[in-house]
Amino acid sequence: MAAGTRTAPERLDPALLRLAGILITGAIAPLLDSTIVNVAIGRLGRDLHAPVAEIQWVVTAYLLALAMAIPLTGWAEGRFGARRVWLSALGLFLIGSVLCGLAWNVGSLIAFRVLQGAGGGLMTPVMQTLLMRAAGGRQIGRLMAAISMPALVGPILGPVVGGLVAGHAGWRWIFYVNVPVCLVAFVLAWRGLPRAAPRGAARPDLTGILLLSPALAALVYGFSQANAGFGRPGVIAALAAGAVLLAAFVVHALRTPSEPAIDLRLFRKRTFAASASLLFLSGLSLFGAMLLLPLYYQQVRGHSVVVAGLLLAPQGLGSLLVRTRLGALTDRLGPRPIVLTGLVLTVLGTLAYAEAGPHTSEWLLGASLAVRGAGLGGVTLAVMTAAYQGLGQDEIPHASSATRVIVQVGGSFGAAVLAVVLEHQTSGGAAPSTAYAHAFWWSLAFTALAFVPALFLGRSGPVHVSA
Repeated sequence: MAAGTRTAPERLDPALLRLAGILITGAIAPLLDSTIVNVAIGRLGRDLHAPVAEIQWVVTAYLLALAMAIPLTGWAEGRFGARRVWLSALGLFLIGSVLCGLAWNVGSLIAFRVLQGAGGGLMTPVMQTLLMRAAGGRQIGRLMAAISMPALVGPILGPVVGGLVAGHAGWRWIFYVNVPVCLVAFVLAWRGLPRAAPRGAARPDLTGILLLSPALAALVYGFSQANAGFGRPGVIAALAAGAVLLAAFVVHALRTPSEPAIDLRLFRKRTFAASASLLFLSGLSLFGAMLLLPLYYQQVRGHSVVVAGLLLAPQGLGSLLVRTRLGALTDRLGPRPIVLTGLVLTVLGTLAYAEAGPHTSEWLLGASLAVRGAGLGGVTLAVMTAAYQGLGQDEIPHASSATRVIVQVGGSFGAAVLAVVLEHQTSGGAAPSTAYAHAFWWSLAFTALAFVPALFLGRSGPVHVSA
């Protein structure tokens, strides 16, 4: 080959793309569902004649079940095989969706949301495990770009679909919209997922699961109830219980002679530890913004739910436009330069909202949102790629569960902190535009913190997973 010429990047294996398509179809359902329900929660409260404190459990119960299911995925995948676990999780989410649509009161709806959450909690780690193994350690950046599509579709379509359903259809259709997606995904998975034999995990880490699952549930619950402040007795009790159980799990996982629910020795790898820190902080920025941005457009700009959803589309579109290119760049250059560039773009895209007033140009905000989406999308893609760098095949399920836990807790914490900032500002008499400006400055601070662990990512160069 002549000097100075460059080889074309190796294309993704068609069989791997088919596998990704099958899994993405199923993953869309829980991501879209969460956004739709969050947008339509007011309609649910009115139709079921439930006060805000009670109807919020429709969201909270789902999140708690999702958090508690995540630690089971590593053992379940080893014991029953990833295909069976995926089909079971998808079936559980489908049954939960149908039952939610058939619910006769708010209590039954909350109970059926637990089924949905359990199914959703199993799906993402299993999807990541299946694809990382199938990829054989190559082209991880481009693969992450492909499987992150549901995370883009949810924020773009969810608010619009949720607003339309809440405004023009009965509340039961908030859950029935999942049924056709789940049925198609189930048929595709039944026919297309490989029938690999289970790895043979003989016994689950019951002690670890009994410590970690309640710990996550307590932390997520405490954060979800902290919107009026972290000093309330119920919030303090939940967060303290979660912290104690989590500490007990850490001690157990480091001492047990058998395979723990999540192998914490992964954190001895510098790149994984840095990736975990970045995932936590990106969870703060991503999920915190998912709380702030729709409310900002409704409460400060005076838009309806549907219009607010449409105005949020540039964030997803910005991420979508750069996704494929960033995946290839991450494979070629390594994750660190992509993460650092993405953080700069995220800061620039958020800055307009921190400085915005009630009459700031919608075009400026939309362009800033597209820049923010491109930056945050690049950060998430590259960090998830880095999390698998240098891992062995047996470590992949543990990494999948650990990354999902970290994003979930980080997102819950970020949403709680920003909700407290908003509550503090508005209760102090600040104008809505001022209150949201303060909250966006907090979001910028979380993003700025991420520059520190980003410097500890692996040096530039191709990303590989060990055989």
